[in-house]
Amino acid sequence: MYGTVARIRVKPGGEKALLALMDEWNKQRKGKVKGAVATYVYRLDKDPNQLVMAVVFKDKKSYTDNANDPEQDKWYRRFREQLQSDPVWDDGEIVATG
Repeated sequence: MYGTVARIRVKPGGEKALLALMDEWNKQRKGKVKGAVATYVYRLDKDPNQLVMAVVFKDKKSYTDNANDPEQDKWYRRFREQLQSDPVWDDGEIVATG
């Protein structure tokens, strides 16, 4: 499996819209995106405006294909509008699960 972890700083009052976009992605895009497995979003106890998002794909090709999809880019631009700054992304191979 392959995926990314993103550190996200939400604009004040933007969390509800951001989570609605995540729900929209799950309902409208996930079934169309080959290899999409799961997405998890964590609100950090130490800073409620800081979120961590973990995204899981079947393999690196599926992840890369989605990243290069113009429809994903359109969705991401709406997602980005809810953030104070660009996410910090760390991509990599998932080597263990529980």
